[in-house]
Amino acid sequence: MKKMQLFFEKYAFGVCSKLGEKLGIASSSIRLYFIYASFLTFGSPLIIYLVLAFVLNMRKHLRRKRNSIWYY
Repeated sequence: MKKMQLFFEKYAFGVCSKLGEKLGIASSSIRLYFIYASFLTFGSPLIIYLVLAFVLNMRKHLRRKRNSIWYY
């Protein structure tokens, strides 16, 4: 079970774990709420999840420290 969780954390953007860290809630309960909400609303939270994944990915790229103006 732990291998499966690590696989999804690595390849599923880590949105639930990041939200869990920020809000102080267990990431497993956030995942469960996300799954329940997806079933009840026919998958519309998937859009929110993808937007959050995009924002987290952009923040990760913007945080990179550049050494000089000749970086590229």
